Amino acid sequence: MAKKSSPGLPWKTRVALYVVSAVTDYSRRPNGTVNRRLLSICRLRTSSNPNPINNVKSFDITVDSSRDLWFRLFIPTTDESRNLISLPIIVFFHGGGFVYLSADTTAYDAVCRRFARKLPAVVVSVNYRLAPEHRYPAQYGDGFDVLKFLDNEKNRGILPENVDLSCCFVAGDSAGGNIAHHVAKRASELTSDFNSLKVIGLVAIQPFFGGEERTEAEIRLAKIDPLVSLSRTDWMWKAFLPPGEGIDRDHEVINVSGPRAIDISKLDFPATMVVVSGFDSLQDWQRRYYEWLKKSGKEVYLSEYPTMVHAFYIFPELPESTQLILEIKDFIYKQCSKVVKT
Repeated sequence: MAKKSSPGLPWKTRVALYVVSAVTDYSRRPNGTVNRRLLSICRLRTSSNPNPINNVKSFDITVDSSRDLWFRLFIPTTDESRNLISLPIIVFFHGGGFVYLSADTTAYDAVCRRFARKLPAVVVSVNYRLAPEHRYPAQYGDGFDVLKFLDNEKNRGILPENVDLSCCFVAGDSAGGNIAHHVAKRASELTSDFNSLKVIGLVAIQPFFGGEERTEAEIRLAKIDPLVSLSRTDWMWKAFLPPGEGIDRDHEVINVSGPRAIDISKLDFPATMVVVSGFDSLQDWQRRYYEWLKKSGKEVYLSEYPTMVHAFYIFPELPESTQLILEIKDFIYKQCSKVVKT
């Protein structure tokens, strides 16, 4: 069977992707700043709600008001979730190229609600600081500090009694997948910093990695990928990295498997699920990431969606979105089954 030359998407999904792309392009200024006023007008937000919606209740929890670091907590209220002896916890990082979106963006509120209900799991959606106002490594520090907050005994009351911090997963899509990787790496370097929390899994959904090279997929899909383009990603990397001589896209936090890759072979790095799509311009970088983890001796699984685009799983009208959630559920409960209770 011949490969498709373009993704088969319903009109509703195509329109949504077009709008997101247009807003992104119009908000980017040539001087490297972002038109936040335009974004605030176009942005769709959803408030947290302590009353269950679709069997999930949500709360906004402040971690550090001085840097507006907070997270949205999603707690499932289904009979299944209440009857489980232990619930895994997922610390989730939204996408948006490090520059856009937030934990209360309507699409991410809906996605995290689906995770909480269908896995089931407690979900912590982190509202990290955005570039270019806050550049690397602010986002990674925010993510790690949320893990520390959850591990702190005095904050335990915000979580349901049956949550199991020894079954903690970090997850994210696009830029959030990049953040999830680096937060997992830091947690595996500093295991002694935690009392109860243990990161045992990483779900990297179409993670945002890159490099100086122009890959085959980036060139081939330049006019086909509805969301990712070289002009957008180049601008986002410049907005993310601090200015300085010798800093480029082969920086180890961008090209994680490239010439300056950090050796993780000796780290107790968590089992990882890498999600790749056939019409995502970033797919070559994601596959290199998967191969690098394998060569580093880590447990890693590749999940491929050949006919899908970047961020496909956000759209519930796509059957592949539901399929991915089921795959994530299998991965999470496989890893949780390995945890030895003491």
